[in-house]
Amino acid sequence: QSIGCDDYLGSDKVIDKCGICGGDNTACKVVSGVFKHTLTNLGYHKIVEIPEGATKINITEMSKSNNYLALRSRSGRSIINGNWAIDRPGRYEGGGTMFTYKRPNEISSTAGESFLADGPTNEVLDVYMIHQQPNPGIHYEYIIPGDNVISPQLLAHRRPGEPLNGQLGMPESPNHEDEDLHGETDTLTGQSAGTFPVIQPGRFPSHQPENQVPAVQPPRQNREHNWKQIGKTECTTTCGKGSQYPVFHCVNRITHEEVPESYCDSSTKPIPEEEACNLFPCPAFWDIGEWSECSKTCGLGMQHRQILCRQMYANRTLTVQQYRCHHLEKPETTSTCQLKICSEWQIRTEWTSCSVPCGVGQRTRDVKCVSNLGDIVDDEECNMKLRPNDIENCDMGPCAKSWFLTEWSDRCSAECGDGIRTRSVVCMTNHVSSLPLEGCGNNRPSETTPCNNGPCAGKVEWFAGGWTQCSTECGSGTQQREVICVRKTEGNFDVLNPYECSYLEKPPSQQSCYLKPCGSKWFHTEWSTCSKSCEGGFRVREVRCLSDDMTPSTHCDPQLKPEEKEPCNTQDCIPEIDENCKDKYYNCNVVVQARLCVYTYYKTACCASCTRVANRQPGFLGRR
Repeated sequence: QSIGCDDYLGSDKVIDKCGICGGDNTACKVVSGVFKHTLTNLGYHKIVEIPEGATKINITEMSKSNNYLALRSRSGRSIINGNWAIDRPGRYEGGGTMFTYKRPNEISSTAGESFLADGPTNEVLDVYMIHQQPNPGIHYEYIIPGDNVISPQLLAHRRPGEPLNGQLGMPESPNHEDEDLHGETDTLTGQSAGTFPVIQPGRFPSHQPENQVPAVQPPRQNREHNWKQIGKTECTTTCGKGSQYPVFHCVNRITHEEVPESYCDSSTKPIPEEEACNLFPCPAFWDIGEWSECSKTCGLGMQHRQILCRQMYANRTLTVQQYRCHHLEKPETTSTCQLKICSEWQIRTEWTSCSVPCGVGQRTRDVKCVSNLGDIVDDEECNMKLRPNDIENCDMGPCAKSWFLTEWSDRCSAECGDGIRTRSVVCMTNHVSSLPLEGCGNNRPSETTPCNNGPCAGKVEWFAGGWTQCSTECGSGTQQREVICVRKTEGNFDVLNPYECSYLEKPPSQQSCYLKPCGSKWFHTEWSTCSKSCEGGFRVREVRCLSDDMTPSTHCDPQLKPEEKEPCNTQDCIPEIDENCKDKYYNCNVVVQARLCVYTYYKTACCASCTRVANRQPGFLGRR
């Protein structure tokens, strides 16, 4: 079973937001508001006063600014951001409670600073704003007890059964024996007396009310055991003033031997009192604040952080003179920063259509270097390593119907003598072509070609040599071997005519072979006709990556891809001299200038001049 806030086993009572055990949140009131005053002078300006006993304290800047919140006690002691020194976010003790100081530092964050504390406070505290720019508004909120409400601090430090302000939380009655203590009404709060338990088994108040008879204690001289201090707890800190407590054990009065605590009267056990220890100060250290925002949103900027010399004492961190930290290397207070490059690449258009209706072409898009103001600038102002591609290949599928061929196999089917090399041939169809390619037709390219690796040597009987390598590295191929009729002589074999061995069964000289599936391979068409007969033209062929079942594939090695286009007929054009083509008139240049070469008469009469200009300007004679 659980223990309620009234220290009774099985109780379901909890402390409400007012700090009252078993309360209904009506014994306190919420104080809140927004400080929106317009300030003119730089420096500290008081915002709000937090009274003694306040709980659930929340002081929050309504949006991010260059202002700072500050907190100090009424006695003048600075708690947070005092004496023009800005503390780093964290937890700070003050006014009897612990304050959490938050200062969001993310560039994208718009939240302001805040102080948060659970309370209750044990003194009046003042909240200030260090004004540096227009006030964005400060929201404040805290809870204080209502009238005639017992201080939550008093409740927190009160032991069960102890009197409250010198009296128990119960009304006076002429007959205490018949009263149910758990049902009485507390005269101080109007709440059930169960909020302040009067008696628990084995526990007694530290001092008795006048109307209660104290329990009868045995005479001291008759006790065999009593409590003895046998040492102290470890100090809570190694330096800077910590605390420790005496440790009491139950011992035999005569032998001083330790015995179980049940041998001693628990009501007489001394209450350990706190003692100070390790009073010498801790070494000073550099307290490193968070980096500020970068001074520039793009490009190279600067950021700063605050470095303070601090020293711990009595669970408080104090700012001290910097010379006390001279034994330590001081961290840097400024640093360069760069959030992004000011100019950046922007893709202005989508990809264009492919440059060819079939086969492999190219497509493009518009990529510009744009400044942070949106202006288009030179590419050099952007990082060229990050430039998106503005051109790429595009595959529109195979063109026309053409024979696609693999390269010849590297191996000859015979290690010596005549053999063959092979290749694969396939016809691709069902696409329209704009390239100068012809259809597959009936002239299927050969799949084999002869090869010879040199003469072979051979004995009387059929002698079969070893099988050659498979004619293909993959897929179906053939293997051959030499079968000859030989006669063995001393140290040699003499080759005989095959009829000498005709009475013997001749071993096969060829067999099929299959090493492995070919997988994807490059196929290509024959080269097209050259686009020009002289002075440099080009010819093309279609290249496809096909799998074993002759379907398109993407698994071919790009480095082995055959060329799809190559120059051709790079020689100069040499005009043919026709003895029958001569100018019959001396002024044929006039005919050419008047563009009369399109007429048959002038074309014949000035044949040489008209032919010469036609070679320089293709289509000249056909314009009319």
